[in-house]
Amino acid sequence: MSVAQVFEKLEQNFNADAAQGLDLVFQFDIEDDKTYHLVINDGTCKLHEGANDDPSVTLIMNSDTLQGIVSGETDGMQAFMAGQLRAEGDMMLATKLGELFKMG
Repeated sequence: MSVAQVFEKLEQNFNADAAQGLDLVFQFDIEDDKTYHLVINDGTCKLHEGANDDPSVTLIMNSDTLQGIVSGETDGMQAFMAGQLRAEGDMMLATKLGELFKMG
């Protein structure tokens, strides 16, 4: 699965109910691919290619780590502790990803 397909899957598995009242930007810097960002705004989710000017949180990882987290094979917290995933900005928002998207 390509990185673009992984993000399309994420967008399809978006939990709109969990995002009511939220206004966030999750940026993903994929070290061996491109940068993408997801704009979450009051129950909607839009995927964009490229960087955002003011992301709420930026997650930095390679494509293998991204695929593992989205498929459910890799736990995001374990990837973070192992140094496979880095976060910049509001790191607590990264923990919301599991609520906002059905993984696995």
